[in-house]
Amino acid sequence: MIVILLIIMRIIITGAAGFMGSHLFDLLTGQGHEVVGIDNYSIGKYKHPSIKKLDLVKDSAQVSELILEFKPQLVYHLAAWAHEGLSQFAPIRITENNYNAFLNTLIPSIKVGIERFLVTSSMSVYGDQNTPFDEEMKRKPVDIYAVSKTAMEEALEILSAVHNFEYVIIRPHNVYGPRQVISDPYRNVVGIFMNRIMNKLPPIIYGDGDQTRAFSYIDDVNPYIAKAGFLKAAKNQIINIGPLENYSINFLAKNVLKAFKSKLKPIYMPDRPTEVKHAFCTNDKAQELLGYKTSVKFEDGIEKMTEWAKQTGPQKFLYLDSLELINQSTPKTWVEKII
Repeated sequence: MIVILLIIMRIIITGAAGFMGSHLFDLLTGQGHEVVGIDNYSIGKYKHPSIKKLDLVKDSAQVSELILEFKPQLVYHLAAWAHEGLSQFAPIRITENNYNAFLNTLIPSIKVGIERFLVTSSMSVYGDQNTPFDEEMKRKPVDIYAVSKTAMEEALEILSAVHNFEYVIIRPHNVYGPRQVISDPYRNVVGIFMNRIMNKLPPIIYGDGDQTRAFSYIDDVNPYIAKAGFLKAAKNQIINIGPLENYSINFLAKNVLKAFKSKLKPIYMPDRPTEVKHAFCTNDKAQELLGYKTSVKFEDGIEKMTEWAKQTGPQKFLYLDSLELINQSTPKTWVEKII
């Protein structure tokens, strides 16, 4: 008889009340690990007694105190303001809530002797290079959000070498599914389309809609992020996670409208500044190291999220009180709050 021993770990997840973080939190607690979550609940709304309401930027001293007391062996840093397009018009806010929040988690973790620190980065770090992007490509960010993610990755590599801890960098594709925030007018194209349709408004597409992206259903991402925290083979690796299949934004809109049985037609707005035309990645490394495979087809994933969205119901889009930069380059949809 073969006996498999489950090693119980002390784990911290930042962004644990958010979309991806909450799914990861449920998975790891379900495996019996001792998990503490950190979230400021500004975006994510998932509730659990083990998720502490703390702001990684404004409450950095309290975050440090929690980490020093709990002494995690493993940290999954998922907290982020993943606003790629918005970042050109709110660069300070984006940098504070990405790079600074990351450092405010990493530094006390190093102090307590963290064994492994996993960060979810972004394929935005590839910039506007030839697709499909692979992990051997140089980082070439073309927007402020990608600059912050690039800085996080490079700081992690440097500090890992100096302070002797392991890291994993995950670059997920465009993840969607239940619990995703659909009231954010600045990001999550699948959620924005669905929320507009439920509000009896047509999808808004920037540019010609021929931009291509690979979309990842949450159940095809979450288990592999969890696994990457434990596998020896993932030590000090950068890993793309997501499907090879990619689709245009026009095709996405068509499928979301079909899922809602809606006769609305998309409307088109000017391109957003610095938006990359084509962005999708290889997944050979994820297959090799993590056993990655796509199990949820694109159309099925859209149907699954549609059913969840219908249960959630239409929501009011929540805009920032102000942007740091407003001029002729700022998308009209954000200035006039017409999403």
